[in-house]
Amino acid sequence: MSISGLDISQYGLAEVTDILQIIFADIILSGDNALVIGMAAAGLAAAQRKRAIAIGMAMAAILRILFAIVAAQLLAIKGILLIGGGLLAWVCYRFYHDLKEFNRNNDQALADGEAKSDDRGKPVEKNFGRALLTILVADVSMSIDNIVAVAAIARDNTALLVFGLGLAIAFMAFSASLIMKIMIRYRWLSYLGLWFLIYLTITMLYDGLIDLGLITAIF
Repeated sequence: MSISGLDISQYGLAEVTDILQIIFADIILSGDNALVIGMAAAGLAAAQRKRAIAIGMAMAAILRILFAIVAAQLLAIKGILLIGGGLLAWVCYRFYHDLKEFNRNNDQALADGEAKSDDRGKPVEKNFGRALLTILVADVSMSIDNIVAVAAIARDNTALLVFGLGLAIAFMAFSASLIMKIMIRYRWLSYLGLWFLIYLTITMLYDGLIDLGLITAIF
């Protein structure tokens, strides 16, 4: 039996369990990254959306590869999850303001009887650059989270680490465009996505504080 080219017939129950855990972690964590990319792209002009998604996914893939190379060192850094949680908190703050502006501009365009546009009051290129900055910061934070999770499961098994990395990138490529289309059609889902990101931020900060020994686990 094989999963994405990885033959699991040679592995025992423990290894198969690790593979399933990596798949689950990738679905959750790469899905979160795709959510950020899709939400940021949804606030751009139509001509800019595909480019933002492509650049965002490329950055996320490159960061995952770089972090995978130094996975052992990354895991040894005390407070790495706390750093990632802080970056994600900034992403949530930016998204809150971007969503308000995006919805206000669309509502104004509809009231004026014009086509929807995100370029009222500021150039599209400025919005595009800001969206890319938001995506980059989120990519760094979520790539750290993804690699830490996969590396913790794979331990010293390089094949499992590479498998988890490739699967995460594939999940992102599949999800980002779909999420963007849904966010554009149903704007209220953007706020639901924001609340989900806030939840992830709190979880990441909580785990970071536990790793540093500043608090003890509640559960």
